Amino acid sequence: MRIHALPTQLVNQIAAGEVVERPASVVKELVENCFDAGATQIQIDIEQGGVRQIKIRDNGCGIVKDDLALALSRHATSKIASLDDLEHVISMGFRGEALPSISSVARLTLISRAADADCAWQVSADGSEQNFDPQPDPHPAGTTVDVCDLFYNTPARRKFLKAEKTEFSHIENLIQKLALARFDVGFLLNHNQREVLNLKPAATQEAQEKRIAAICGSAFIENCVKIDYAASGLHLHGWVGLPTFSRSQQDMQFFYVNGRLIKDRLVAHAVKQAYQDVLYHGRHSVFVLYLQLDPALVDVNAHPTKLEVRFREGRMVHDFLFQALHRSLAEQRPGQPAQHIEMVTEFSDLAEPETPSRTALNQQTSLPLSLPESGFDRAEPRSAASGLSYRQPPERVNMGEVAEQIKAYAKLYPQTASAPVSSQTEQAMPPLGFALAHIHNIYILAETANGIILVDAHAAHERVTYERLKQHYHNRAIVSQPLLLPIKLHVTAAEADLAEQEHEFFMGLGFELNRSGPETVVLRATPALLLKADVDQLVRDILADMLSHGFSQKAQETSNAILATMACHSSVRAKRKLSIDEMNALLRDMEQTERIGQCNHGRPTWVSLSHQDLDRFFMRGQ
Repeated sequence: MRIHALPTQLVNQIAAGEVVERPASVVKELVENCFDAGATQIQIDIEQGGVRQIKIRDNGCGIVKDDLALALSRHATSKIASLDDLEHVISMGFRGEALPSISSVARLTLISRAADADCAWQVSADGSEQNFDPQPDPHPAGTTVDVCDLFYNTPARRKFLKAEKTEFSHIENLIQKLALARFDVGFLLNHNQREVLNLKPAATQEAQEKRIAAICGSAFIENCVKIDYAASGLHLHGWVGLPTFSRSQQDMQFFYVNGRLIKDRLVAHAVKQAYQDVLYHGRHSVFVLYLQLDPALVDVNAHPTKLEVRFREGRMVHDFLFQALHRSLAEQRPGQPAQHIEMVTEFSDLAEPETPSRTALNQQTSLPLSLPESGFDRAEPRSAASGLSYRQPPERVNMGEVAEQIKAYAKLYPQTASAPVSSQTEQAMPPLGFALAHIHNIYILAETANGIILVDAHAAHERVTYERLKQHYHNRAIVSQPLLLPIKLHVTAAEADLAEQEHEFFMGLGFELNRSGPETVVLRATPALLLKADVDQLVRDILADMLSHGFSQKAQETSNAILATMACHSSVRAKRKLSIDEMNALLRDMEQTERIGQCNHGRPTWVSLSHQDLDRFFMRGQ
């Protein structure tokens, strides 16, 4: 066939195939237009899951009469005018395809009134971009888009839609996500003339947390930490869940870049790294996070639905996110409020918290008593370094050091072993209190100023030992050990090129890696800690990561896994009877240890019961 131009309506229907997958896709495009119009109140009326009708009204700036026809034409927009505008785009939409694409697969009516107009004007469209005849309408200031009979003229597309309940659930989930993006906007969602969601604008942090609780559940707010970090032109703020509050699915992870909801592998990897040794296996973290950065540093035009973005400085963004989340989780210690850092100028400064902020744990510093679902059992934890072999067992904990610690704590708390705990004043009582008994030679029972706590001695000691091992290992820098017999690795040409170019980078990690041929590298030295690990596979993994992502965390992950196993073997074992002094020494160590809420395998280390909990159990005062 000869080359020919496609009809306008067919072109729009092809474009609709990229952005209009289901009714929720239409809602997303239209609500984002409401955001760009400056709306503070949006009403969404849905009939039959959106197939019969989607009607969205806002109180935004409106569209003047002469621009209505252009609004229904492809590649027509008020949001950008040049390439420079595109590279610095801050609006949700900018392509000018949504309305004509939707009108090509549905019956669309557009009614709009500008703030200074005498009346509103109404037009209808069928995707042909012709025969527009604006008619006056009594509509108030703002815009209404009425979309009826979705896919009426493309029956093949309509067959792919699910049941009414399923399609509406997609719309409801979408509105919830968009409501978390814009706290300054009110949302009213109706389905078949029944109110489903009614969210008022939230100007204060308390109101914002109420909106989050309405969407994510009150348990999220009760078990999260408010964070606020800034560095190198990047600003991250929002709420992250404690490791003990996790999910079996990734259904409570909301990440926004400059107000836009995104799904990004780089972001997901940074979050996973931050939770790597505090989250129970098979569980997923929860968070509502907002990243603000220069629009020129992020490309939002990377995907037709704009759900994916590209960062110009991906490594910097990854490291920033990791540092911010890693420190916010590390600083959650017993008796200390949540920490946040404001206006940090260098990444290295992120390790030093400055200003305490309010914790979102109902003013409690303990972990929740009810464990999430059935993920936390008392079975033997899986090794964090599975797949790594050792020729000799790791050394046991230095009992001489433990004895010195006990003596030091005895001087600080001379009445610990001899006097009843109740005789201690609340002012002198440390956050985790004083030990009373070692139950079943496994759990430490301690009395605190607010009630009692139970501590899994092995899990707690494991975390204390692990954090010390990590600190000692990294403070000595990375010690490199020459190999008696160099290891020759056959790799791809691209990986060999990378190994040659990044020779200094590998030396910094403790690897001496030299190229010996077009597709061959030779490993002559490795970090001393990793001598008994599968170093050739580790090097291959690092090269693959660097080719794919531009950076790699494999070396650190492997060293941490070995240290975690060493900590597990060096920690006090179950069934070993502990003295009062030993138990108090462990409690004091816990108060000074980062990430003490979980052991290296993600199991909780302690739980608490307040006076109110105890009174409720025994019906005191009722």
